[in-house]
Amino acid sequence: MGTTLFSSCSFLAQISSVENGISRVKAVACSTGSDSVDGVMKRRSVLVSGASLISSAVLGFPADGLAVVKQGLLAGRVPGLSEPDEQGWRTYRRPDDKSGGHGVGWSPIIPYLFSVPQEWDEVPVSIADLGGTEIDLRFASPKKGRLFVIVAPVLRFADNLGDDATIEKIGPPEKVINAFGPEVIGENVEGKVLSMNVEEHSGRTYYRYELEPPHVLITATAAGNRLYLFSVTGNGLQWKRHYTDLKKIADSFRVV
Repeated sequence: MGTTLFSSCSFLAQISSVENGISRVKAVACSTGSDSVDGVMKRRSVLVSGASLISSAVLGFPADGLAVVKQGLLAGRVPGLSEPDEQGWRTYRRPDDKSGGHGVGWSPIIPYLFSVPQEWDEVPVSIADLGGTEIDLRFASPKKGRLFVIVAPVLRFADNLGDDATIEKIGPPEKVINAFGPEVIGENVEGKVLSMNVEEHSGRTYYRYELEPPHVLITATAAGNRLYLFSVTGNGLQWKRHYTDLKKIADSFRVV
């Protein structure tokens, strides 16, 4: 297979090789297996039907390593969008003081970033949403698609990861998508995964997936004591017309 170029966050990273269907970026190790999820990962008793998500392109983020402050008492929707840049894209950064229904006694949620075109807006998260209180944020564009962010305590999946979890400790790419893909699409992901990529940005590893049907792009990573799932989706027509933007949104997701 010929060399493929991957573009994200205003840089070009060369995929060094493709092995077992998984592209490797920056020589980040990636192993797969067909065995069932066990050990580190605990099987969930209920598969949560997923809503669709859309994230935005990286056009320049604040430097990694920003300090995390204690969560305040601001609940619900808190503005976090920048002004549009020259191309009409805005960067969303989760406000430090935004609270969330993620359990009493948990550490503050480490902020995350992504970018969206100007017509994308935050939409309310309802308690009726599939995924419950672990859906931290939703965005949508009536014409282009939808996105949401799930932030879940890693203790729900493993009891030995501490407060400095990494996605590698939770599992390799194939195991992670088999375990958590149903969180997003509401059904088994077998036969639906078109691609799996492993990337490293500022020392943090991200697993990226493309699935169909339904059309969805998923990014998974871990930070602190939480797992982050970022998903971007659209219907068939939106996927056909706006795939480039949807992919750019999905590739922009970062945890600072």
